Amino acid sequence: MSQFTKTTESDSYYSDLEKMSVHELLVNMNREDKTVPDAIEKVIPAIEALVNITAEKMKTGGRLFYIGAGTSGRLGIVDASECPPTYGIEHGRVIGIIAGGDTAIRKAVEFAEDDAQQGWEDLAAHQINSNDVVIGIAASGTTPYVVGALEKCNELNITTGCITCNSGSPVAKTAKYPVEVVVGPEFVTGSTRMKSGTAQKLVLNMISTSVLIRLGHVKGNKMVDMQLSNNKLIERGAQIIAKNCSIDLSLAKDLLLQHGSVRKAIEQFKK
Repeated sequence: MSQFTKTTESDSYYSDLEKMSVHELLVNMNREDKTVPDAIEKVIPAIEALVNITAEKMKTGGRLFYIGAGTSGRLGIVDASECPPTYGIEHGRVIGIIAGGDTAIRKAVEFAEDDAQQGWEDLAAHQINSNDVVIGIAASGTTPYVVGALEKCNELNITTGCITCNSGSPVAKTAKYPVEVVVGPEFVTGSTRMKSGTAQKLVLNMISTSVLIRLGHVKGNKMVDMQLSNNKLIERGAQIIAKNCSIDLSLAKDLLLQHGSVRKAIEQFKK
């Protein structure tokens, strides 16, 4: 494996952090965070390519898998878990996998990310196939758990993408649709849960939201397939129906509860 420069591990631009006031700490962290959207803007074409292939695969019944370790794995799980309630897509269509299993969501599992075989085994447990898409998430771009999984996917003609924060990394060289968001050194040297994690979260938002809009789960700018899992969402759904159908909120809520979804309530009212 050839060497490359890990800017995510480079020394922070700031020194003597322990001597800074709280105000100075916050201002300087915020200054660094502001650079993340600009770094993402530079790679929008790469994100677009990954969104297009993912939407294409999912339209024909494929699934989207996120796979990562540590912060990267947790971010993938968060994004995957929010897709069904937000957009009404079936559970199991967007899946997050983390090195070390569910235990690692809350507590680090030592050396789990160093197992180059386990990533593929975790994917294989879901009967993954060539209709699916796998996005490896790794700030460093070197995580063996992720690299190994993507390599095996490539062998089996399974579409691969990645989100990483170093340029020219093994993960990016392995993925067919790499997204390299180079955010530079972290405020605390090597703490990739900071700018790198923010970049990954923003890109994940962009990917899942764009894909699910392309799959028809948004009308206008509204989440018409969201799950009605609490009172806040019921009220939001009723407001969408009331505005769309030009009716009062009370009737809209009755229709929503009767039909069980914003989309069905609107369709039935407009018949």
